[in-house]
Amino acid sequence: MNRPHNDQNDLVMQWIDKAEHDYHAALYLLESAEHEVPYDVVCFHSQQCVEKYMKAAGVNEGMVIPRTHDLLELLDLLPPSVRQSILANECAELNPYGIDIRYPGFMEGPAREDAARALSIANRVRTVCRVFLLKKPV
Repeated sequence: MNRPHNDQNDLVMQWIDKAEHDYHAALYLLESAEHEVPYDVVCFHSQQCVEKYMKAAGVNEGMVIPRTHDLLELLDLLPPSVRQSILANECAELNPYGIDIRYPGFMEGPAREDAARALSIANRVRTVCRVFLLKKPV
């Protein structure tokens, strides 16, 4: 459902909500013991969580965020106080999960260890962004 963005804080909160949905979806899938776990989907949602938290942090600073899935591009836009706590190599590691993993023939399916690593990175970046966002009025 598309809602008009009344103000910057509303948009930040919407990015956070979407990021949390991705985080909890990845967490739930990875911890699922009843079914075969789609590790590619865990990796995708982990990347999406990071992307959306980075966009929330940028919007919170009044930035116009480009429509991109490239975490390295987003990282370069973030304020130094956030950027210094997010590792570029982790963003590079997650980048293929934003697009390539969704289509056949672009990359090999990830294993459980890959999905656990992606979720671990997402959790770390999520924590960094949440700390930053809590210091600012959201």
